[in-house]
Amino acid sequence: MRATRSCLRRCSPSWTSALQRACGYVALTSLLRLVQSDHSAVQRHRPTVVECLREPDGSLSRRALELSLALVNSSNVRAMTQELQGFLESCPPDLQADCASGILLAAERFAPTKRWHIDTTLRVLMTAGTRVRDDAVANLTQLIGGAQELHAYSVRRLYSALAEDISQQPLVQVAAWCIGEYGDLLLEGSCEETEPLQVEEEEVLALLERVLQSHMSLPATRGYALTALMKLSTRLRGDNNRIRQVVSVYGSCLDVELQQRAVEYNTLFRKYDHMRAAILEKIPLVERGGSQADEEAKESKETAQLSEAAPVPTEPQASKLLDLLDLLDGPSGDAQHPPPLDPTPGGALIHLLNLPCAPPPPAPIPNLKVFEREGLQLNLSFVRPPGTPTLLLITVTATNTSGGDVTHFICQAAVPKSFQLQLQAPSGDTVPARGGLPTTQLLRILNPKKAPLRLKLRLTYNHFGQSVQEIFEVNNLPVETWQ
Repeated sequence: MRATRSCLRRCSPSWTSALQRACGYVALTSLLRLVQSDHSAVQRHRPTVVECLREPDGSLSRRALELSLALVNSSNVRAMTQELQGFLESCPPDLQADCASGILLAAERFAPTKRWHIDTTLRVLMTAGTRVRDDAVANLTQLIGGAQELHAYSVRRLYSALAEDISQQPLVQVAAWCIGEYGDLLLEGSCEETEPLQVEEEEVLALLERVLQSHMSLPATRGYALTALMKLSTRLRGDNNRIRQVVSVYGSCLDVELQQRAVEYNTLFRKYDHMRAAILEKIPLVERGGSQADEEAKESKETAQLSEAAPVPTEPQASKLLDLLDLLDGPSGDAQHPPPLDPTPGGALIHLLNLPCAPPPPAPIPNLKVFEREGLQLNLSFVRPPGTPTLLLITVTATNTSGGDVTHFICQAAVPKSFQLQLQAPSGDTVPARGGLPTTQLLRILNPKKAPLRLKLRLTYNHFGQSVQEIFEVNNLPVETWQ
């Protein structure tokens, strides 16, 4: 630690030679590895690490970015986010995606208030544009929908941002959704938390039409704008003829999804106009976590207790597969068999009628952890469809508990020639940091001879600025996967 501190003092805030840059890179790498075990010790170097973000050398600024994101906590989230947003505005394009993703994750985890969370996310959308995470739009709409006291503030902020720039597609999508939901609040005088904003109905409609007609708008963005116009037909007090004309134009659009949406909206105007207000009413408030999550956990616990106490009823095959997936974490040995049914009138009637009984579900196959390095973990889960005993479905799940995203993640597999392997497309090529949404990929293996299964995996990815390739063989697959 003393040597690392010395390197940072000598080499920052700028490196003038290759030796100094190499020394600084080593110092940042050492701190990045140390931050997982001694977070408070590394926090003392936070000002120096933030200064390293301004280095022109790409490898140094990337490593400083990863370390800066790892240092964010609840006590420094405001200051660190401000520094990171300043870096986002001037960083190279290849770092914008990682920086934007890190800021959004930090804001979601450590946001002091909902308004600060909304403002931070909006600023990232305005700066990074299409380089933000795919779930950024859905997360922000959920956040705004669950903050009823900030509906008027959010719709005014988004309307002003949209009026200035319609090129940032994620921002346009959120703004169109918010205007469609809360357009009536946009026209209701002033909001205490924002500057006075006088908006006319015609201005709102003209702005959404501009989004629809812009060559920069993606088909999904046009869908948001068209839906917003349709919802405004129940929220504005003026005549709806202009909205009906715009919707009818897109009934012959070349984009099939947009055309279908416009045709449905035209039908709603013509045949079901009396139901339009009820169909297009505001969505219910969405609670993030809290009691809803507790109720779901309690319900799942009660369901598990009931399933242990009661005999398993006959269910469709899909439900059985879901039950198997829920039980994959259980122990493979000492399988618990349901107790024999006591003779009851219902049971006696079944025996008298000689009705066929449902076969018992197959025993679950235990999960298998096959790889772990610097917070990246790879687990395999197995399912053998009852109707096809020679088919094995393997779900590869990659999780990341480290402080930096795993990017360009690729998992490749190989099996002996007597097997047939089919790799499905993965859910993504980025494994988010700090236990974010895992990346999954499905492998379909056909084993007609029911031979012992051997699997070879090759992983390639970028982590903490380094390109990693791992090749290993999995020979300890459970016997249930092939017998």
